[in-house]
Amino acid sequence: MVQETTFDNGVRLVTQQVPGMHTISLGIWVGNGARQEQPATNGVAHFIEHLLFKGTERRSAREIPREIDSLGGVLNAFTGHEYVCYYAKALTRFLPQVADILTDMFLNSTFPADEIEKERKVVLQEIKMRDDTPEEAIHDRFHLSFWQGHPLGQPILGTTESISAISRDAIIAHKQHWYRPSEIVIAAAGGVEHQQLVDLLEGAFSVLIPGEARRSAGGCGRPANGRVTELCERDLEQTLICLGTNGLPHNDPGRYALIVLNTILGGGMSSRLFQEIREKRGLAYSVYSYLSSYADAGALTVYAGTDREKSCEAVKIMLGEMARLRDEAVAQDELNAAREQIKGKILMSLESSDSYMSRLARSYLYFGRYQPLDEIMAGFDAVSSVDLQQLAGRLFLDSSLNVQVMGKVDPACFNTNRELIML
Repeated sequence: MVQETTFDNGVRLVTQQVPGMHTISLGIWVGNGARQEQPATNGVAHFIEHLLFKGTERRSAREIPREIDSLGGVLNAFTGHEYVCYYAKALTRFLPQVADILTDMFLNSTFPADEIEKERKVVLQEIKMRDDTPEEAIHDRFHLSFWQGHPLGQPILGTTESISAISRDAIIAHKQHWYRPSEIVIAAAGGVEHQQLVDLLEGAFSVLIPGEARRSAGGCGRPANGRVTELCERDLEQTLICLGTNGLPHNDPGRYALIVLNTILGGGMSSRLFQEIREKRGLAYSVYSYLSSYADAGALTVYAGTDREKSCEAVKIMLGEMARLRDEAVAQDELNAAREQIKGKILMSLESSDSYMSRLARSYLYFGRYQPLDEIMAGFDAVSSVDLQQLAGRLFLDSSLNVQVMGKVDPACFNTNRELIML
């Protein structure tokens, strides 16, 4: 049910028709994000994402949301380090109207000077809001430190200094430079007819001038920064801990094993970290691990919030569980349970057209093709206990460990007890 058409200028349109689904999700994805920015314009990709809602030659900033609301639809966007997505979701019968709104925003935004200044204030408040939210701020600190010296080290929102200084000319120049046909994937899923969408979009997108992709091919990897420990004293009720090591790129053959490994470590209520830190010892309410994967690199990150006097114990448990995955084989029943947990979540996520659309777009952005569900499930089924142990040995290294601590910090614990940060 997946069909693909490449327009003459290189824009790719991919659709997935889902029988029985009464909604359609349509997304326009641009294959570049914060990592393609220059330091002086850091945050411009996210700024543009905001500004495409601020008016076209045909629609004002007020008319855009009012029109989508009148259809009972949803219109939104998000920016990552490697892509930007503009998407809409509505009942299938409103596809022509949805396609027109989204296309008009994407191709014909006028970037009014007064709207830029108003939205600049909004983005600056967004930056302050993240800084004022400790659990988000510590992940930002981890990201900036872990990826220092790598293009992925740029914050998606930018900085107060960069956003304050970005000019209208710089915004327009960035969009013209990066929003090229070779970087664009239009994805749609749900109750969609492929040819209908081709007819609706091909003429409009033909105005884009073709050209070679501007993204680098990747492969630069993450610099070997060595072990890093950073302490940030803040007046918080908890001590927040964020630590991580290298992960894998999106297309690495070991990606299935890594997802299983992360699930066992901290991917749910039955994970080792949740059971050991929360259920057995009551040290934290929130404790988990997660993966960040990109075209050429990745990270595995562990988080917990606990009392100051218990922070050393929590870190010891985190590192102890990582070391156990490296040194001991995972039992077959635990591996099977993690595998079924992952597969179940994937299948349940496909209850909505927007999930189908996002999977479809990311598949084309990172693999250049559609990945059938059977292929993905087979990848997880092939993961063995040996694969997990070998991967943990490859990734869980002291030389790549980055530890971030925020709140009421015990410097003596983290500065003198070297064994706390030794795997």
